[in-house]
Amino acid sequence: MPHFFIKSENVKNGIAKVCDEENYKHIAKSLRARGGEKLLLIDENQIQYETIIEQITSKEISAKIEKSYKSERNLDFELYLAQSPLRSDDQSELIEKSTELGVKAVYPVLSDNCALNKSVVEKKISKWQKIMYEASKQCERAIVPTCEEAVAKFDDLILNNTKFDKIIAFCERRTKVTLREYCEKSPFKKDEKILVIIGPEGGFSDREFRLFEEKSIPMLTLGELILKADTAATVALGNIIYEYSNYCKN
Repeated sequence: MPHFFIKSENVKNGIAKVCDEENYKHIAKSLRARGGEKLLLIDENQIQYETIIEQITSKEISAKIEKSYKSERNLDFELYLAQSPLRSDDQSELIEKSTELGVKAVYPVLSDNCALNKSVVEKKISKWQKIMYEASKQCERAIVPTCEEAVAKFDDLILNNTKFDKIIAFCERRTKVTLREYCEKSPFKKDEKILVIIGPEGGFSDREFRLFEEKSIPMLTLGELILKADTAATVALGNIIYEYSNYCKN
């Protein structure tokens, strides 16, 4: 069973209550949970509750708390993704996999070769945020990541950067530098804020390549194979987590 997000104000005297309509319907109606069954809950303070359902009324669910602890379903660093939105279901899958891989936020960027225009992207933000919420429940994320408002250009994230400690771009054909080689010289560190840039289906424009060069943004390769944009995002995020966990952790 996935865990469900609740508010700490609904936890009192060893009892946790699920009061919001959406989670109530999911647990009581869709999953058809019954008294005596286990239920995982987590609040806004990232406290995980292992509970047993005691009562299900017409409006709320009451569960006895058996164990509570600080959730560890977080990365030791903050991982952000900036990418050019894709057509059809590819973007939804990218959003879901990014959530599973621990991103704190996704920035949909209207790059030079973006497949979608701004009005289409803006209408889809709420849908992508919903996907993040559902994926967070499924994989027991301690927090729900954010799908930010559409960003006009990569320039907006790069030129006036005051938030990210490192910004790296994964590019096809233009580089032979691997993530491993980059990490040997500039390892990821605990609590760092890292922005990963992935281009559109048509690739980065020459202007964007020049921008990365001018701002000394490392351009890295994911290997000799040419990957679809959604695959590239998943591989890049997964490799960063691997490199941090096995070689770069301080």
